[in-house]
Amino acid sequence: MSVSKMRRVVVESPFKGDLERNKRYLESCLRDCVLNRGESPYASHKMLTDCLDDDKPEERQLGIEAGFVWKQDGELTAFYVDLGWSDGMKLARDYCREAGHRYHVRELPPHDVFWLEESKRKEKKHD
Repeated sequence: MSVSKMRRVVVESPFKGDLERNKRYLESCLRDCVLNRGESPYASHKMLTDCLDDDKPEERQLGIEAGFVWKQDGELTAFYVDLGWSDGMKLARDYCREAGHRYHVRELPPHDVFWLEESKRKEKKHD
């Protein structure tokens, strides 16, 4: 696929909670965007949580707002919902609706079990 044909997509998926599982899931969502859909994804919760403390409300809010800025230049926001809707995802969906930004609700393809396979491998190591 030509770079010029790749769509800029902001990815939303659960983050808080089971961080290890949710990070693996996010990686699968990003893989889906690039490998299956020919998109160029951006996920603020992948990048900004490395430098901001998600447990500090003021830093979490700044990270959310920084992610919203990217929605203005993205062609759409993709909400991956295999694990349900987190509070942050609902906030982002409401923002998209109010600002008139395009969004899609997605699930990973049934054959894409990358995130589940990683989880099973780690569970076996602990047995």
